[in-house]
Amino acid sequence: MLVMSYKGKWYIKYCTRYKVLPVPAVSDSLAKAENQKSRQRHSSLKVELDQLKDADYLPLIDLINTMGSSDLDAINILNESPCIIDEDQTFSLMCAANQKLHTVCLHDLPFTKHFLRDMFRSGLSCRILKLSTSSLHKLEMVGNFKQLKKLNLDFCTSLTTIQKDSFSQMPNLMHLSMCETRLSNLWTTTAALSKLPLLIELRFQNCLCCQDTGACPAYSGDYSGFHVSKNDHHVQETSQDFLVLEDSSPNYEDHCESLDVHSSELQRLSLLDLSSNSPDYLIKELPSTINSKDLQVKSSEQGFGYETQEIDVSEDFKPTTQRKYISHHPSPICFEKHYREFMISSLPQLLVLDNLPVGMKERKVARVIYSKHFEYLPYKRQQKESVPHILHHRELASRALPRRTPSVSRNSSVYQMNQRSFSKSLMAAKLGASPWPQLHRISEISSFKNEESKIFRPRQFEYHPSNSSLMAFGTLDGEVVVINHENKKHVAYMPNFGASTSILGLCWLKKYPSKVLVGSDNGLLRLYDINDSSSKGSDSYQKSANSITFDSFEQLTSVHINSTDELCVVSGCTKNVAMYDMGTGKRFELFNNLHQEPINVAKFANHSPFMFATSSFDRKVKMWDLRQGMIRPCYSAISSRGNVMVCFSPDDHYLLVSAVDNEVKQLLAADGRLDIDFNIASSGSSYNYTRSYYMNGRDYIISGSSDEHVVRVCCAQTGRRLRDVHFEGRASDKSMFVQSLRSDPFREFNMSILASYGQSNSKCEIIKVNLLASNEDSENDVQLQRSCSSFSLGENLKRMKLCKATMLVLVTIVLFASFLHPAMASVNATAWVPNSGCWPKCKGRCSRTELEGRCMKYCSICCQKCNCVPSGTFGNKHECPCYRDMVSNK
Repeated sequence: MLVMSYKGKWYIKYCTRYKVLPVPAVSDSLAKAENQKSRQRHSSLKVELDQLKDADYLPLIDLINTMGSSDLDAINILNESPCIIDEDQTFSLMCAANQKLHTVCLHDLPFTKHFLRDMFRSGLSCRILKLSTSSLHKLEMVGNFKQLKKLNLDFCTSLTTIQKDSFSQMPNLMHLSMCETRLSNLWTTTAALSKLPLLIELRFQNCLCCQDTGACPAYSGDYSGFHVSKNDHHVQETSQDFLVLEDSSPNYEDHCESLDVHSSELQRLSLLDLSSNSPDYLIKELPSTINSKDLQVKSSEQGFGYETQEIDVSEDFKPTTQRKYISHHPSPICFEKHYREFMISSLPQLLVLDNLPVGMKERKVARVIYSKHFEYLPYKRQQKESVPHILHHRELASRALPRRTPSVSRNSSVYQMNQRSFSKSLMAAKLGASPWPQLHRISEISSFKNEESKIFRPRQFEYHPSNSSLMAFGTLDGEVVVINHENKKHVAYMPNFGASTSILGLCWLKKYPSKVLVGSDNGLLRLYDINDSSSKGSDSYQKSANSITFDSFEQLTSVHINSTDELCVVSGCTKNVAMYDMGTGKRFELFNNLHQEPINVAKFANHSPFMFATSSFDRKVKMWDLRQGMIRPCYSAISSRGNVMVCFSPDDHYLLVSAVDNEVKQLLAADGRLDIDFNIASSGSSYNYTRSYYMNGRDYIISGSSDEHVVRVCCAQTGRRLRDVHFEGRASDKSMFVQSLRSDPFREFNMSILASYGQSNSKCEIIKVNLLASNEDSENDVQLQRSCSSFSLGENLKRMKLCKATMLVLVTIVLFASFLHPAMASVNATAWVPNSGCWPKCKGRCSRTELEGRCMKYCSICCQKCNCVPSGTFGNKHECPCYRDMVSNK
């Protein structure tokens, strides 16, 4: 029985003040801490949240506020069992601990998004943070976490996204674990993790025998360099501590090379499967063997600055048996092809990944595999450059060139080649700076006057072939809508006539750009002229007076028009293909039994009016020439699964074939030989229908599948993966899947995705993607628009126009400043003082955020309107209701 401590008496005094009974667990922990202090040992106070009631917080907070650094070394806040906590009181408790806060361990607690948002935005001064909750969807830890060394987010089963600045305030973080989350994007994840300069250990899955972080004992053959231990005695009181990697040698990297796997030890623990009997989804192959032909590469292609290397494949590096690693609690990112090699190459400072040490030989092999399967930057650019840097060098180069007469013509091949190279460099710089691409949803369309905005349910869409701003889409309700996708304005509308059907086929005419052919699932074909579809400026939609109805085609799935706008080929859920005369709308030929299974897609070539290709679920793609008759195809190519679609490259040199479950191949259009297999990992689903199209001419391809929420971008010349684009739904509907997709024919690295909520097509929307712009820029625009809308609320139209003018001026200032010398831009930024009274208030409000420029901008705007700013760096918005109401919900 411990004698009541001095601090214990103070605790009882505070409890008496608030008329609550002391918590025995707190009293015991205070006595232990004082006993440790008397023996000159490290003293820590353990606060168990599951032992506290709501009334118990206030005396404990007052006690902690009175304690100095000499009274207590550390405070650990944790919960041993699931419970309901008072979030405001818990947050106040953590803030009261301040610099004494050492460990925060919160798991299996039903947090609200407001608690997580407040904690992540304000930051904590703890050294260890363990958080396990299903309430965490996006990781936005933008507050001050500069003391944090270990972060454990295992079993945050709703975590799908890591924001750009999530780790920017963690300069001392060394150990990070995120097992059994929903993270799946290699590019955005590594981009966020690259901001951790001291990160040496990372987990997205754990070894079966290792429940905590640290190198697996069965894999550590030499402990002279590092060993597994609880190197921090401050946390020995908790059962959820980290097993961490200690650096007991100054030459830490050299000892990693000497690590090897003890096969006998692994077999004893049932972790090494030499017979390959374990299920494939639980087993990952270790990089123990590699083709020697692939070992001589220029690793500088990755952009990591390595010179040409030759890796020595010695006998000790080529074991006779295949090593297997059984993963436990894996996140989806672990199932990406070459996940481990990607992580090791992208994060060169890592020493332990998924409880496995990273040796020098594995690091070299990872670079080889990365350079073979991934493209660091587009168009073989090897190093990241900024746009101002490229513009600056171009200006210097133009000044250095002597003036020649006559000057080089703008139509010359040399001039065009230089312009193309310059454009590629700019695109590589923009894409490299935007791992989180810009996404815009365009399903909500502004209608004619006197009509409110209408939300449509799109089912198919096509960009206009000659007008860069137009897009047509057909809906699940049989409507056809033509929009200006740049400003989301309505251009034309063709309502559903007759029974409600889904639009499955759309194709613009090339010689007659105002006309579009539409096919629905009931077999109805109709040609519309958008110039006659409705009276411009009318108050209601009118039926088109200039539409042509074609002969119907049973169970239609696709329509396509040839290059001369004379013929149309139609396919459906049959083995037949029909040919139509575009002038009369009559079907003049029906070709029966071209395949043994239904023909999902038939496509004409882009330049030849007689050549077309068909793809069928019988696993065959066939090329046909109308001039040779339809008795036999020019050739047939076979896939391993049923083919979903086929399309020609813009120059007709290649065919892009997409089969079920991510089987995407590029064939030579001349004879059907395989050119590139893109080797996209399959999901194992026979209903994962994959669709692929060319982008940037035929430089890249984009591919998406109906059971996945990701679009993959691959190089069409090498097959290497450039980027993955992940997307999710809004509000509670998070799961979205790719129904269709198209690249923008006028904007490079731009595309649109038709995505459905859930695996049902009943709710869909079109998402525009710009890989050359950051999603953060889009959020800033939306935030500014929301602020402006709050200014003009209840006021007249002049205020709204003034707000738009203000936005234009701000954008102009930002664009102009970006081209100035950095020093001059910095002077201009700090000299911007909209209101002398607002400046000091906002300076204090924004003093703890990393994004001070953005914070100062919005704070100053709101301060000018409200003439007040809340005190402190966070919260206290009740002091200024006007300020509070002007901030967006986001």
